[in-house]
Amino acid sequence: MAKTILTKHFTLEEFSHSSTAKARGIDNTVPKQLVPALRNLCERVLEPLRERVKEPVIISSGYRCPALNRAVGGSNTSQHMKGEACDIYVEDVEKLRKWFAILMDGDFDQLIFERNRRTGHCWIHVSCKPDTSLNRHQVIYG
Repeated sequence: MAKTILTKHFTLEEFSHSSTAKARGIDNTVPKQLVPALRNLCERVLEPLRERVKEPVIISSGYRCPALNRAVGGSNTSQHMKGEACDIYVEDVEKLRKWFAILMDGDFDQLIFERNRRTGHCWIHVSCKPDTSLNRHQVIYG
């Protein structure tokens, strides 16, 4: 099956992939009407990051259908369900911090450095609204 290209380095399949959805039998197919929002996120946030760091940017959580969002304990208003947000991960925490700093210079709605207190696992949550004039540029370093 051919992959759906969103931008030079990102595909639609990266955003719909979820091990939790697979394990629980949840269909996490991205609705067609959300593809423009995901493309916007790629164009405005992920591609500029990828170009700056010159290495792959791994999406650990992209689109979440409502059932998947509930399964992972996401907010009822999660931008993941609108195709406006993703979580990115790199194993090296110092590199993740550098990526966070790079993203702060860009256009985004929310930028959150998140940490699982139990496991110590860290990731970046980043979102961007299709109407970028509505982006709040909210930064949370937790």
